[in-house]
Amino acid sequence: MVAGMGLLATMRAGAASPLAGASVRIAFIDPLTGPAANIGRNGLRTWQFMAAALGGDNHSAGVRMTVAGFDNRGSPEESLNALKAAIDQGFRYIVQGNGSGVASAIVDAVERHNFRSPERAVLYINYAAMDPVLTQEKCSFWHVRIDADTVMKTQALARFFAAQSGLESVYLLNQNYAHGQQVSQRFKAALTRFAPHVKVVGDEVHPPFRGQDFSPFVQRIQASGAQALVTGNWGVDLQDLVTCMIDKKIETPLYAYYPSLPGVPVALANAQRRFPVYQVACGHTSQSGPLAELVQKFRRETGEDLVVYAAYDGIAMLLHAMRFAESTDAGRVAARISGMLFKGFNGPVQVNPEDHQLQKGVYVSRWQKVDATYPVSAEATGYTFAPLQYFEAADISEPVVCRMRRP
Repeated sequence: MVAGMGLLATMRAGAASPLAGASVRIAFIDPLTGPAANIGRNGLRTWQFMAAALGGDNHSAGVRMTVAGFDNRGSPEESLNALKAAIDQGFRYIVQGNGSGVASAIVDAVERHNFRSPERAVLYINYAAMDPVLTQEKCSFWHVRIDADTVMKTQALARFFAAQSGLESVYLLNQNYAHGQQVSQRFKAALTRFAPHVKVVGDEVHPPFRGQDFSPFVQRIQASGAQALVTGNWGVDLQDLVTCMIDKKIETPLYAYYPSLPGVPVALANAQRRFPVYQVACGHTSQSGPLAELVQKFRRETGEDLVVYAAYDGIAMLLHAMRFAESTDAGRVAARISGMLFKGFNGPVQVNPEDHQLQKGVYVSRWQKVDATYPVSAEATGYTFAPLQYFEAADISEPVVCRMRRP
């Protein structure tokens, strides 16, 4: 039995589930081709792996889950086409994460569909699109976000900055779309609140996934004298930024949201001249608990790192809700999830019933060589993201402003 089964197997001793043998299909809608394809394919494999590892006979619900990939090419329009195709094929659970603009389009489409066809209701699980608007002005009963949002992550990072002696200036560089714009806006607001002595000496955005030349940006960062660079970049844009920073021999510490995603750890480890790198995320490379053995198993089976830890929470959440709702119907499951407490990869977590934002803590971790305490290597580099500080969800969440329409 792999790690993680123990926390789920404790329920097996009870009566047999009325759902034993039932099957649920999940549609995974994210980029599977194009510049972000490596991120999307890793996410798809992770959701498929978690569905197999946690579902079926490994959980008292007895529900077998399968995850099918739908390529949206990173486009909101293609995502809506994929969503329609999935619904027409009988999928009632949708998973997506890469792109807040895509997430916004899916929320609207799912709302319309469920209003018109409540007998075929669909539940949307958002595992990475962090725009706070999705659980504020655009909050939906049919949307559950299982990653910490931008507010939570920027507040954690600003609190961390506040405690760093001598850190007085920061440069912001982000992709020019909803997520990058929100990182800039929310981080500046968090600095004003928690670290007003830290000044923003540069704030720039660039087109995402266009083969950006980062040399002019890196030159301006160096010229600004910034003592830290904060970026919400991901995928090839983060890889190219890191490579440019290495080439230009910049020494400015990098604080990033996604440096553990495929390709970036290898780029960092290959650098002959290194600068400090920090990650703000809900997990870290040497995560203990139910993920520890699953991470090793995923690496053996795929040759890749398991970095989409939210997939564990997503599958565990659905199985837990189905077990107690005694149903796989998306409407009944959504009602059970609202306000539900369950065991996630890093301990107990709860879905806020008012906005359906999963309440989970955030780590600030540092890139360093593996050691006896943090032995798991990122992309077999001999380096890892080791936690420096953990922020509880209650300390980094904002008051709810959602006005949710419930069925």
